[in-house]
Amino acid sequence: MYSVEIENNGGSIMKARSKDYEFIVDTKGKGMTPPDTLLTSLGSCVGVYINKYIEGAKLPISGFKVKVDADFSKEKPVRFETINVSIELKGPKLDDKRKEALLSFIKNCPVGNTLNGKPNIEVELM
Repeated sequence: MYSVEIENNGGSIMKARSKDYEFIVDTKGKGMTPPDTLLTSLGSCVGVYINKYIEGAKLPISGFKVKVDADFSKEKPVRFETINVSIELKGPKLDDKRKEALLSFIKNCPVGNTLNGKPNIEVELM
C-alpha cells in the first residue's frame, strides 16, 4: 500500500511525508503547488519506465529529460484538460520501431494509468 501524510500548521505551507522523506507543498511560492506535484508524479513515473526499458533493452542512452506541461480547463470543474509529456533521450537516436516499443512500454506507468482511469476518490472527515 502507498501512503502519504500532509500536515498543515496554519497558512499555505504543507509538509508532505512519505516513508522517510518530506517536501513542502505551497500555493504561495515556497514549494511546489499541488498541481505541480501531480505533474511531477506523472513525469517521474514515466522516467522510471524509461529507465526500465533502457536497462532491459541495453540501449546506449546516457540520460533523458521528461517534461510535463498542462493547463487548467476554462470550464468547471477546474482540472487539467490535457497533459503533455515530452521526452528527450540523450545518446544515439532510436529507430522508429524502437521508439514505438518504448512509447508502448511507458504506457504501463501506473500513475498515467490511474489518471486515464479516473479513479474513485473517497474523502472522509474524521
